[in-house]
Amino acid sequence: MRPVPTASAEPIHLKPAAELAERVLLPGDPHRALAVATDLLEKPSMFNHHRGLWGYTGRARDGEPLSVQSTGMGGPSAAIVIEELIALGARVLVRIGTCGAFGGGLGLGDLVAVSEAIAADGASAALGAGERVAPDAALLQSLADAAGRQGAVASSDLFYDPRAEILEHWRAAGAAAVEMECATLFRLGELRGVSTGAVLGVSDVLGDGRERIGREGLERLGLELGRVAYAALTDAGGS
Repeated sequence: MRPVPTASAEPIHLKPAAELAERVLLPGDPHRALAVATDLLEKPSMFNHHRGLWGYTGRARDGEPLSVQSTGMGGPSAAIVIEELIALGARVLVRIGTCGAFGGGLGLGDLVAVSEAIAADGASAALGAGERVAPDAALLQSLADAAGRQGAVASSDLFYDPRAEILEHWRAAGAAAVEMECATLFRLGELRGVSTGAVLGVSDVLGDGRERIGREGLERLGLELGRVAYAALTDAGGS
């Protein structure tokens, strides 16, 4: 495989207006980034607002800096943001996002630390990922302890995919849920030598139809994801 070019030290898509912490939480939704930053950080400063990808940096409760940066939706957007964050000095990156569960004991509002991602998306494949890609083992253990469970997910390019046979294929392959960014994040962690992990909240349960969490429940879930990820980072020593 040809060497994968890294982002330049001068970011193209992020426009830093504050220092970036080595520890970064990665929600997809910019509004979740604001909510989590307000919840976890003392006097958060806006790190980025370019392209609507809101990001913040501040002092966390352990006295150390922490950044919260939104990635947008899907692997391609996440790959750009993650590459530029790494080039700017990020060393521990944790996705805090939502997923659609396949049942199997996972219900709306439940949390799951991602043990591996089935790479069913184009971005991770373009980065040379195999069929499955894993997070940092130590970070996974801390996230699983904080979340109370762990499981595999499928990373897909599509949010609206009605094909029941695809969902059944992923379920049969051991996935507990589907989402859109974990495989890309984990693969970039492998390529760039940084620690990556993910904890997801169940926003949808997929089966014959789609059961969707309510707006207030989604907002509470976003805050819980941030708190659990932060707890895992402090337990893991931030690295």
